[in-house]
Amino acid sequence: MVRKPFIAGNWKMNMDLQSSIDLASGIAHGLGASEACEVAVCPPSVYLAAVVKAVAGNPVGVGAQNCYFERDGAFTGELSASMVSNIGCQYVILGHSERRSIFGESDADVNKKVFAALEAGLTPIVCVGELLEEREAGRTLDVIRTQFEGSLAGLSSDQMQHCVIAYEPVWAIGTGKVATPDQAEEVHASIRGLLTSSFDQATAESVRIQYGGSVKPDNASELLSQPNIDGALVGGASLKTDSFLAIVKAAN
Repeated sequence: MVRKPFIAGNWKMNMDLQSSIDLASGIAHGLGASEACEVAVCPPSVYLAAVVKAVAGNPVGVGAQNCYFERDGAFTGELSASMVSNIGCQYVILGHSERRSIFGESDADVNKKVFAALEAGLTPIVCVGELLEEREAGRTLDVIRTQFEGSLAGLSSDQMQHCVIAYEPVWAIGTGKVATPDQAEEVHASIRGLLTSSFDQATAESVRIQYGGSVKPDNASELLSQPNIDGALVGGASLKTDSFLAIVKAAN
């Protein structure tokens, strides 16, 4: 089965309103009418509606960087999955290492958010990844398995096929360090195996697994050429039109 590559830009807590609109518009105009890969941008929540408007009619999806698992209620400062969907987003990033490490999100929290996102018709981009000390201790695959099983617990095969997984080694995020293609492929192949054992072969073959962690135009082609790497969740390089489009080109 051929999986359509998926390149998503996580803008994190960067940009202002006008630069968000300009960046989204520049990416939209730089893409061909029918790209061989799926493309999305994930701006800060306050700019989501403006970015949705800026890319309307173009082959660029929009995602939120997080959502809450309750539908509504007294949860000051949070956004529900239905709110994210309501303004025209198609995706939501869940369980990013920064959410886990800085804001204390657990696998159980991520799991509840995955169900909320799916119920709202969003595609969850579910992040997993190990710390440097965990990799150095030889625990990478154990950590990935724990996060995978906890974050995706209880999903049916059909629900899993509506999700994307992003492998992001924490030690490679924003550090300039990148997992070698072989290191990344080893983990992606392991995740593919977990999909097979937890769900079934058809699900494992259809779910896309992105790589994230200092992806740049000069390393994208080598990473994306690996058999189990189906795209990229791009951080810093997604904040400039030219560099992001170069990564999209590498995926094509």
